[in-house]
Amino acid sequence: MLQKTIPLNKQEITFNDFKKEVLSDYKIAKVSRECSLLGRREVLTGKAKFGIFGDGKEVPQLAWAKAFNKGDFRSGYYRDQTFMMAIGELTAQQFFSGLYAHTDIDADPMSAGRQMGGHFATHSLNDDGSWKDLTKQYNSSADISPTAGQMPRLLGLAQASKIYRNEKSVQDKTKFSNKGNEVAWGTIGNASTSEGLFFETINAAGVLQVPMVMSVWDDEYGISVHAKHQTTKESISEILKGFQRDEKNNGYEIFVINGWDYVQLMDVYQKAAKIAREEHVPVLIHVKELTQPQGHSTSGSHERYKDKNRLQWEKDHDCITKFREWILDFELETESGDILRFVDGEEDLINIDREAKKEVTNAKRNAWNAFLNEIKSELIEATDLLKRVAVKSKNENFIKKYTNDLSAISEPTRKDILSTVKKCLWYLRDEDFGEKIELQNFIKTSQKRAHKKYSTHLLSETALSATSVLDEKPTYAQDKNLVDARIIMRDNFDAILTKHKDVVIFGEDAGFIGDVNQGLEGLQEKYGELRISDTGIREATILGQGIGLAMRGLRPIAEIQYLDYLLYALQIMSDDLATLRYRTFGKQKAPLIIRTRGHRLEGIWHAGSPMGGIINNIRGIHVLVPRNMTKAAGFYNTLLEGDDPGLVIECLNGYRLKEELPTNLGEYKTPIGVVETIKKGTDITIVSYGSTLRIVEEAAKDLVQVGIDIEIIDAQSLLPFDTNHDSVKSVMKTNKLLVVDEDVPGGASAYLLQEILENQNGYEYLDSKPSTLTAKSHRTAYGTDGDYFSKPSAEDIFEKVYEIMHEFNPTKFKSLY
Repeated sequence: MLQKTIPLNKQEITFNDFKKEVLSDYKIAKVSRECSLLGRREVLTGKAKFGIFGDGKEVPQLAWAKAFNKGDFRSGYYRDQTFMMAIGELTAQQFFSGLYAHTDIDADPMSAGRQMGGHFATHSLNDDGSWKDLTKQYNSSADISPTAGQMPRLLGLAQASKIYRNEKSVQDKTKFSNKGNEVAWGTIGNASTSEGLFFETINAAGVLQVPMVMSVWDDEYGISVHAKHQTTKESISEILKGFQRDEKNNGYEIFVINGWDYVQLMDVYQKAAKIAREEHVPVLIHVKELTQPQGHSTSGSHERYKDKNRLQWEKDHDCITKFREWILDFELETESGDILRFVDGEEDLINIDREAKKEVTNAKRNAWNAFLNEIKSELIEATDLLKRVAVKSKNENFIKKYTNDLSAISEPTRKDILSTVKKCLWYLRDEDFGEKIELQNFIKTSQKRAHKKYSTHLLSETALSATSVLDEKPTYAQDKNLVDARIIMRDNFDAILTKHKDVVIFGEDAGFIGDVNQGLEGLQEKYGELRISDTGIREATILGQGIGLAMRGLRPIAEIQYLDYLLYALQIMSDDLATLRYRTFGKQKAPLIIRTRGHRLEGIWHAGSPMGGIINNIRGIHVLVPRNMTKAAGFYNTLLEGDDPGLVIECLNGYRLKEELPTNLGEYKTPIGVVETIKKGTDITIVSYGSTLRIVEEAAKDLVQVGIDIEIIDAQSLLPFDTNHDSVKSVMKTNKLLVVDEDVPGGASAYLLQEILENQNGYEYLDSKPSTLTAKSHRTAYGTDGDYFSKPSAEDIFEKVYEIMHEFNPTKFKSLY
């Protein structure tokens, strides 16, 4: 194949340099492929639990890696191993450590064994939780498995560059951006482009005009389902042609390229990077004619759904095979008539193949030994202890049997060790000697180790934790200044935007009109459209914008107009934001604040109380439920002093109520995880939150008329709840407990009841059955009467409290019915 030109990488290079680069790429591709092949074998032999690999996608990822600069961000999925190897952020040994779930962050820097293999991340944080200089490293946001779940975050990662380039107030944040020149690179499989999250993100990126390059790896299948069942016209680039920019309209630049064409891939990825980086125009690269040599994953074989013709085509068009053919055929004639080649013959490539195979085999062995030896040392410790225990126990034979069985396991797990030790302890329940205490301590130590390995970093464990921000009370002028509560929100956001130059606020109607309840009134005009902006009606990508922006050092406040609409974004909150710090072993964070409003509106989809579902899906995000706007504003101030994500739910019916305007706006703090007693009483403790508290306070006035004095506790935050255990202190005094909530039965009320009775041991102090008063099981009916008969009313609270008091003292409190 005689050629007159060669593809150049960013600048003019010699042929020898180019030859070295090509052969290095071939070696990386072969190492990656061998990892996939051997990785599948490790799963099938039982050493690893599951495997999903990047075989068949190697060559386009090599081209992508050459266009990827330091400071750029990746938001991809579990096929991108070759890319990670090509940028130097994944070794073959680390690949296998992840496959085996090695819990050492140095062995598996992607997640310390918390995610299955194929989920890639780089470290954005130092050990103290502070940011690294992201402009001096290659960056990969931590992957998630849910299909297209990487898309919303990608939007924010790209938008950050636009803000850093155009917003003067943040141009000094040089650890996060070099004048907005960073590109956010996304990858997705062709079938997953059918997901709504893909289309929502593509549309939003086109509207915002952000530097995003989206690669679609197209192998014509989605697991076993062909593209004809997935995509109109069987082509994502065909149906997105309307997004192509032209002279009159902004849009995308769209490229279509075969995934086995090394030369053209290099050219396309360089062009895409230049367009996105310099012009801040999004780019779609549809990479076609890719293959999946081992099928979707280790859970099945693609021979089950591909016919012989397709399997032969995949063999012929395998991107490494075609790359190999190109290398062997390549000839370049110089001006002097000399012929330059990459290799002298096939033997040169065979030698590279052997080197790659040997490298991967050694990496696999080293990773397995490092993983297993750590566990074996714990096994030796356990068996030595059990042998000494057996000698002292009257159940020696049983303990010896367990010990011998444990010792015989050639490839033990920590489960094997701890399970055996616990069972042996059961045999010692009636015995008392020193070795038994050693065994108990071994179990406690093992569980502490396990906690560190498997249960840490759900939230910040550094000095930057939002829960460590101290309470700071609002101050007031000497002359009482009562205002509509929305004024407190507006003026506090004004103070926030002045104090925190990195805060950006966005959402539906948040910009021009200052949100539907005027809590941002006039702020866009004051601070500009980059810091206070409107979005389309697209909750999932509003949330994703916030995640990406937060991952790049900004402090976004993403507004979801109503609490019920949060359900559109719940999957992204649950799978991405809530797990981010956990799944990276504390090496990435996204301190996003989500603002919404709910409670006591009317109708099935505007009642605003799906709290049980929310709090049980987003562990890893603070859930804050202030009863008024003063408290809500304080929560925003608190969250901005920490580095945890938080959800603030404002009371929808509270914006026009009168509150006293604090004088220290932007400064006072509402503490997270601290309850507040808003009325002292002696007869019964009532715990509630949000708008429902006003109804409880109304009922309290009627109850006092019949001789019942209730104590009212405002939960203030649900995640976490009452870290000081003040609720149980109240129950110790009143000996009775009622939780009032407008969520469905078994929702947040059940959670609060468990917290007080079980975690705080409140059951010890009760004289009567603890109770909950909730909304009905159905959604709230429309209208005033719909609200009254669907959610707890003041009369319901009165009668529930009276019923409890009647049970306690039927003589004094005669039955009402």
